[in-house]
Amino acid sequence: MPNSKAFGEATIENGSTGLNSHMETTMWKDFMALIKIGIVNSNLITTFTGIWLALHFSGQSFLNNLDIVLFTVIGSSLIIAGSCSINNYIDRDIDPLMERTKSRPTVTGKIVPSKVLGLGILLIAIGTIFLFFTTVTATVIGLLGVFSYVVLYSMWSKRQLVSNTIIGSISGAVPPLIGWAAVDGNLDIIAWSLFIIMFIWQPPHFYALAMRRVEEYRAAGIPMLPVVKGFKTTKKHILVWVAALLPTPLLLTSLGIPFLILATVLNIGWLVLGIYGYKIKDDIKWAKLMFVYSLQYLTIIFVAMVIVTLV
Repeated sequence: MPNSKAFGEATIENGSTGLNSHMETTMWKDFMALIKIGIVNSNLITTFTGIWLALHFSGQSFLNNLDIVLFTVIGSSLIIAGSCSINNYIDRDIDPLMERTKSRPTVTGKIVPSKVLGLGILLIAIGTIFLFFTTVTATVIGLLGVFSYVVLYSMWSKRQLVSNTIIGSISGAVPPLIGWAAVDGNLDIIAWSLFIIMFIWQPPHFYALAMRRVEEYRAAGIPMLPVVKGFKTTKKHILVWVAALLPTPLLLTSLGIPFLILATVLNIGWLVLGIYGYKIKDDIKWAKLMFVYSLQYLTIIFVAMVIVTLV
């Protein structure tokens, strides 16, 4: 017969271990939510592409520059994560009004707002130190990205201007510049081309998202384009921005004809889908298609930039 006392102690111990494990998992999920890990990961793709292309066109070895790669990847990730954390701190009053943000730790009260702000500042500080081990140019660009996202977008334009998405696109286009500048402080035309592509890509991407979440943005009082101007005007703006991407492959002819063809096909495909929006009756369904396409577009085109240099 088993010792009941020992069995009870084991149950308590196992229960305690399970509870601790659950708490650790929950804390980790809360941390991932605070730093907006999805945004951090997507920006890593563009940052790495900037690093890779700078090494490629300057004739440097990737393996011989692993320290620069690591400093840049870690540094840029930390400043982006810190900026997102501060954004959560700033938006804690409107996040409860939106379905996709109402479960954030700053809304549920799981984490004290002052700690969220402190975490953001700490991550930016550490990330800046990492970037400083690359080049001064990369460090300055990184801090400009932080300023544009935290101050120009989160604190100022997001709640006041219909053009908030365009202003916010500045910070979103910075990561590939950081990556390039970490290798070569003298920014090449290719580096600026990556910036331009990222800048133009963001309005149609976020306008499509805003159409899907229009009632949430309206409830939160955020003057997104679909809220202020309606779907018809938003669809026109999306088309204009997608059309603006059409000539961008010509800025990257040095990547070769295969990339030029791929990028052109992707751009035309997005434009065709945009025009389809005038025929489809379900605007929300169309917005979802445009949003999904934009995500695939970004991943494919930036990964392709790396692949074509390996062939």
